[in-house]
Amino acid sequence: MTLPARLGHMERALHEAHAAAARGEVPIGAVLVSPEGEVVAAAGNRTRELSDPSAHAEMLVIREGAAKRGSERLIGHDLYVTLEPCPMCAAVISFARIRRLYYAAPDPKGGGVEQGPRVFSHATCHHRPELYPGLGESEAAALLKSFFAVRRED
Repeated sequence: MTLPARLGHMERALHEAHAAAARGEVPIGAVLVSPEGEVVAAAGNRTRELSDPSAHAEMLVIREGAAKRGSERLIGHDLYVTLEPCPMCAAVISFARIRRLYYAAPDPKGGGVEQGPRVFSHATCHHRPELYPGLGESEAAALLKSFFAVRRED
């Protein structure tokens, strides 16, 4: 896939993150892309709206993609996320057999990929996606920083 296409998918994920922020959710967005390069699902966090602690953007798009495919395996699919996935999402990414994971900003406090527990590095991890961190990092980090700055002022 070309760089402009990858950037376009991350831009869509950032759009979903902005929409999540507008709903009062932590501004994280995700886009699931088929092996053919088509967007299968796009979502932002909905944990508060759905009263569901697992309703992270990654989980929502993986659930939708699996339902559309009729399989729990999303072999050949790529996932674009605006923040490094947490350990829960990293485990589901592995279980779903996501081919490539592109994420914008690292998450030193809650990440589970290259920070914290590093889910994909464990011998018990059945599948490790190719990792591409840093795509759209500055915009995603700025969005998160401004979102939490406003909440600290309240």
